[in-house]
Amino acid sequence: MLTLVALVSCDLTPVELQISESAADLQFDELATRWDEAIPLGNATIGALVWQREDVLRLSLDRTDLWDLRSTDSLAGDNYTFEWVKEQIRANNYKAVQQKIDIPYEMIPAPSKIPGAALEFSLEGFGSPQGVRLFLDNALCRVDWADGRSLQTFVHATEPVGWFVFDNVAEDFTPDIIAPQYRREGESEAVNSVTGQDLQRLGYEQGDVVKTENTIVYHQKGYDSFYYDVVVRWKHCAGQLIGTWSITSSMSGYSAEDVTAEALKRGVKRDYSSHLDYWDGYWAQSSVKLPDEVLQKQYYNEMYKFGSATRSDSYPISLQAVWTADNGKLPPWKGDYHHDLNTQLSYWPTYAGNHLEEGMGYLNTLWNQREVYRDYTRKYFGVEGINVPGVCTLTGEAMGGWTQYSMSQTVAAWLAQHFWLHWKYSADHLFLRERAYPFVKEVATFLEQISYVDDKGVRRLEFSSSPEFYDNTIKAWFTEMTNYDLSLIYFAFEAAAEMAEALELSEESEHWSALKSQLPDFDVDSEGSLTIAKGTPYKVSHRHFSHLMAIHPLGIIDWSDGEEAQRIIKATIQRLEECGPDYWTGYSYSWLGNLQARAMNGEKAAEALRIFAECFCLKNTFHANGDQTRSGKSRYTYRPFTLEGNLAFAAGIHEMLMQSHTGVIRIFPAIPDSWRDVEFENLRAMGGYLVSAAMKDGALVRFDIRAERDGEVEYVNPTTGAHERKQLAAGEILSVVK
Repeated sequence: MLTLVALVSCDLTPVELQISESAADLQFDELATRWDEAIPLGNATIGALVWQREDVLRLSLDRTDLWDLRSTDSLAGDNYTFEWVKEQIRANNYKAVQQKIDIPYEMIPAPSKIPGAALEFSLEGFGSPQGVRLFLDNALCRVDWADGRSLQTFVHATEPVGWFVFDNVAEDFTPDIIAPQYRREGESEAVNSVTGQDLQRLGYEQGDVVKTENTIVYHQKGYDSFYYDVVVRWKHCAGQLIGTWSITSSMSGYSAEDVTAEALKRGVKRDYSSHLDYWDGYWAQSSVKLPDEVLQKQYYNEMYKFGSATRSDSYPISLQAVWTADNGKLPPWKGDYHHDLNTQLSYWPTYAGNHLEEGMGYLNTLWNQREVYRDYTRKYFGVEGINVPGVCTLTGEAMGGWTQYSMSQTVAAWLAQHFWLHWKYSADHLFLRERAYPFVKEVATFLEQISYVDDKGVRRLEFSSSPEFYDNTIKAWFTEMTNYDLSLIYFAFEAAAEMAEALELSEESEHWSALKSQLPDFDVDSEGSLTIAKGTPYKVSHRHFSHLMAIHPLGIIDWSDGEEAQRIIKATIQRLEECGPDYWTGYSYSWLGNLQARAMNGEKAAEALRIFAECFCLKNTFHANGDQTRSGKSRYTYRPFTLEGNLAFAAGIHEMLMQSHTGVIRIFPAIPDSWRDVEFENLRAMGGYLVSAAMKDGALVRFDIRAERDGEVEYVNPTTGAHERKQLAAGEILSVVK
């Protein structure tokens, strides 16, 4: 349903902002009173959270490149090598490793993502809100008060500006910029990376806030030569306050003063129109209709967050993206880039969701930071090729942390999968030749050098790990290769061989295939369940399903492979359930939803995703890691906000509706029997195909495949169950069900 919001500019010309209501919109009777329950707005570069702090309305402003990038002093010197770490493991002196690499991450505040500032508006005399709504289609938040006052606010989809429009306010109603307290009275103590360090431990001088008649400028100097600026400009007209804000850094190449001045010249009407153009195009890329209201609403909120957090030219999605904690502290886990699960899961919805362009921000950053990774690989591992720090800064530098994972030997292999996925889903041969294979090749080169072949001809690692089993203890270093490391090395060699073959580089393809053939078999226990490593079965509940990477997301062991693979998959998932969810977090349930879909179990997939949505998310749908209902879904009941669980949820819905990871398109492979009416439009299949399908009252009424490139498509005919092939030309549509 469309409604119109009338605005008036200073020339008294009405401005109408079109708002489209959706059943998935977030709607509340009052403003949130915590930052992590706020209404989120963003464009992958800047973001805002809309909430109420005491008696003011607060917009918490953020920007992705607000970072303290000082180097970690402990990650240097003669002992900063993997060989030194291995020496300490052999000598049972792991405390030395913890003191050098792990403890500084916990106790020293920087490097870290840092917060921006906030805009505040006094709510004195406003009374209680009548309604708060996030219009997902338009990426706009509206707040209405009972006395007729209202606010509409949005972060422009493609420009580094935000807008706010208040109706029925007086001339003396103006914004304030509230700076973070980098300096205050009293001492602060070091805590830990989850709780967040006090901002004053960064050692900054408090920045200046300068007010003029219709402008406020906040300038904050950070570490070394880094600084950032926040600027807000506004005007009053016919009972309205219309304003725009921006936040820029010394890394951005443009000034907040300039972009806000230009925005006011363009005006809110013009900016809102171009903002809607982007979001209309974004939502048109694919759509999903589910009969389950909980999953439907959660899905669209997740895809909204994805659209707010990534662009082709943006930095990747960090732990909190453009919504850094606004609580006077550094964000949980320093708001950094965790590559042992977090960034990878955040981009799972890219592919089947038909958002390849948005996913390029991840790949472009990994590509552009290759020299940083090569330098890290040479210094720490002492070999050539590419590995990537498992915990790193905006610019790709290692930050330390639990060494087994923050400097894992196989981080880059999991990241390389995203290059492979982009190639497979796009069928872009140029991308394969110029980006995907060169990156994967360097990763495979590293893995070849870091591993060795024993006297039985088996390729091994001297020490191996599996996030995050045995946490940060010496036991977390396995002398047998873990199924986690094995699956990633296997994938890297297999992908390199496949890519080289596609590029007609037969010698290179044969080389990678030969390396893959040297790897040991995956270890399973007596019941056929994947273990952590030989001699270490999965027998205690654990949040990270790293031991079953071969099933998902890598697909090395797949349901379509036959009875033996199915036996392993069923036994492994059964073992997860038997051990229970005591020490799972929200992302565990999202991942389980994907796993159950790959096991063709629609009932269990929907159940896992529903538990995630109902128990591990705050009212604004932010994933809070712990069980917020305290209903036994996990013993973790804390609430640090991170995004990977949210976005992996969306991917789980895709897996239920369509799968093509084997090269064969299957529609509705894992939906509950009770789902009688379900459909999707333009989900993307491997090979460069867009697929649409619909089921009405339990009967399939539509199954269309549109080819983006010439090629042969293979699919399962849902009527006969047979595998069929069809040659399609670019632009041609195959209607399997007419």
